Amino acid sequence: MKNFKLAADFSPTGDQPRAIQALTEGLTQKIKHQVLMGVTGSGKTFTMANIIAQANQPTLVISHNKTLAAQLYQEFRRFFPENSVEYFVSYYDYYQPEAYIPATNTYIAKEATINEEIDRLRLRASNALFQRRDVIIVASVSCIYGIGSPETYASMGLSLNQGQAITRRHLLARLVELQYERKDSEFSRGTFRVRGDIIDVFPSYE
Repeated sequence: MKNFKLAADFSPTGDQPRAIQALTEGLTQKIKHQVLMGVTGSGKTFTMANIIAQANQPTLVISHNKTLAAQLYQEFRRFFPENSVEYFVSYYDYYQPEAYIPATNTYIAKEATINEEIDRLRLRASNALFQRRDVIIVASVSCIYGIGSPETYASMGLSLNQGQAITRRHLLARLVELQYERKDSEFSRGTFRVRGDIIDVFPSYE
């Protein structure tokens, strides 16, 4: 397992060292609930980064809204440039649930607009959890909604190793089964193209 490597031009000061030690010891002792208190600007994110580096465990950071989640995502990326810091929030730009208005006998169908970039980041976050252990997922509360079991998710993947023998027919059929679309001209996320003996795949999380 690759260790978390904290990159910072400064060291913990003031009450931070004591907080880092106490919270890290609490994790070691498997204390279920701990609270880090501090006013805005007191360096709580930096304190948490130090705890993550010392605990050296995959970490889920949950924020109450997308705006703060995006801020924390950028901060943790700066603190851990060599590790996997991912972003997992709701991919809806707009969501209108279905509704019925009895007074006018009107049915309103569900309508939603998905942000493709956030969808890509969600897929990259899920993929990172299967590929490595030095992972920090920064999420909004939407992460509490299930996206399926890890076993189901893993079964929907395709692992290819250097030197592995696989028939062209089987590879193309598996890509289609995974809902990849063949586009020989417009190569984009979630597609593949075939050029002679070469098959190019554009992963959904890239």
